[in-house]
Amino acid sequence: MKFRLLNIDFTVSYSLICLGAICVILNIFLEFLCCIMAVIIHECGHLFAMLICKSPPGKIKISLFEIKIINSSRQLNTTCQNIFIIFFGPLVNFICFILFYLLYLCNSEFLLPIAMANLCTGLFNMLPVMSLDGGQLMYVILCGKFSGKSAERIINITALIILFPLTVLGFTVLLNSKYNFSLLFVCIYLIASLLFRNNGYY
Repeated sequence: MKFRLLNIDFTVSYSLICLGAICVILNIFLEFLCCIMAVIIHECGHLFAMLICKSPPGKIKISLFEIKIINSSRQLNTTCQNIFIIFFGPLVNFICFILFYLLYLCNSEFLLPIAMANLCTGLFNMLPVMSLDGGQLMYVILCGKFSGKSAERIINITALIILFPLTVLGFTVLLNSKYNFSLLFVCIYLIASLLFRNNGYY
C-alpha cells in the first residue's frame, strides 16, 4: 500500500496489515497497538530531528519487521547532525517511558504496557547491529578513526558477541514459559540480518 503525505512517499507492507488482523482475531490487539505506538513515537523522534537539521526524508517504508527512513541527504550531514538524528529516536522512547511510568504510578494502570513498550523499543534499537540505531550510531563514531569497512566489521563482531548470550537467554525464557518466544525470535532475526543482508550505513 502506497501513499504520499507531506512530500514523503510512504509504503506499508500488507504483511503488517495482516498481522494486525491476526492480533484482533487472537484478542491481543492491545499489546500489538502498544508496540505500534512505541515504534511510531520512535520514528517520529527521528523525523523531528531530521526536520530540525533541515534534512527531511524522501521515502518511508513500513514493513513487518522494520520502518526504514530513506534519506538521500544523510551523507551530507555533519557527524554531530547524524548522531543527533540517530539517537533522538531512542531518546524520545526513553522520555515517553519515564512520563508514562510516572503516570502509571499515579494510579493509571492502563499506561504501564505503553511505558514498557517504549522502554523495550528504545533499548532494542540501541543494540549494536547495523540495521538498528545502536549500530548506526557506532558506525558514525567509529568512522572518525577507522575506514567504513573496518567500522562495519567491528560492529558486526560486537553484535554477535552480544546476541549470542541473548539468544541463549531467549531459549531459556521459551523453555521456562513454554510460549514466550519473542526474545528468541528477535535474536534470530537480528543474527539473520547480519548473515544474509547488506546492513551498511544508510
